[in-house]
Amino acid sequence: MAEKPCRQIFTETLLDLARNNRDIIAVTTDARGSVTLTDFAKELPEQFVELGIAEQNAISVGAGLASCNKKVFVCGPACFYSARSVEQIKLDVAYTGNDIKIIGVSGGVSYGILGGSHHSLNDIAIMRTIPGLTVILPCDNYQTQTLTRLLIDYPHPVYVRMGRAPVPAVYEKEDAPFRIGKGNILMDGKDITIIGTGQTVFHILETGQALQKKGIRARIIDMHTVKPIDTELILKSARETGKIITVEEHSRLGGLGSSVAEIISQSYPVPVRILGFPDEFVVHGSSSELFHHYGLTKENIILAVTEMLK
Repeated sequence: MAEKPCRQIFTETLLDLARNNRDIIAVTTDARGSVTLTDFAKELPEQFVELGIAEQNAISVGAGLASCNKKVFVCGPACFYSARSVEQIKLDVAYTGNDIKIIGVSGGVSYGILGGSHHSLNDIAIMRTIPGLTVILPCDNYQTQTLTRLLIDYPHPVYVRMGRAPVPAVYEKEDAPFRIGKGNILMDGKDITIIGTGQTVFHILETGQALQKKGIRARIIDMHTVKPIDTELILKSARETGKIITVEEHSRLGGLGSSVAEIISQSYPVPVRILGFPDEFVVHGSSSELFHHYGLTKENIILAVTEMLK
């Protein structure tokens, strides 16, 4: 599979499924271009709802459609759905049990040069505190394709966050292992555990391969589901490796690292270091520039590992 943005793989897969399932409905908010829903809207106009710039309304409309047994995907920029629509997600979706799928595209710092208004660096923190809401960050095209198919019949509301640009492949085939709520060990090791989610998974995999050449055996984990998180795998890794580093395209507050630290501190305390974005409005720049500036690259993760192993 050629490398494409995960958002494009999502819409291509959704369109393929929707051709044979008239209950699948795509809802968006003046974002068909951003989400790459243009072909879906042209081919299946009766299964497409455009609401303009009205994210709160989109969640409520999606919840209403779901209550009529439709399989609803509400799609748009992650920065808006994780901020403007929180009350509707809490009440119209989670509280009432309407299992719509909220697809937040261009998450994290994908809109880097547009600044704080378009960054979504607190969405995991917000969404994982809403009861009953599953939170997933796919890391590459294969995983996004598998996830989209699983979501059709997944009986719970879900927030999915994906980036904007093409992503390198982490997995090599379409039947890559994917179970909601279960992390994947990409490389095994006993010296330290490195856990990533979403776009950081490729970086930690690169890190693990580089560390292996230095004689350091790191356990590399793709924690695609942040909620419900794989507690069993986290505790197993704590016991077997004794040290954990988490890496996320999110604030260091409330995200993947916080989830891991909550589990570790209460059940099997070991040192945990959280790599992410600081508690501030980050500087403007491209996604890759911001990853370098804030130390989320292979070189900086290796530095964190060596410091921790000392």
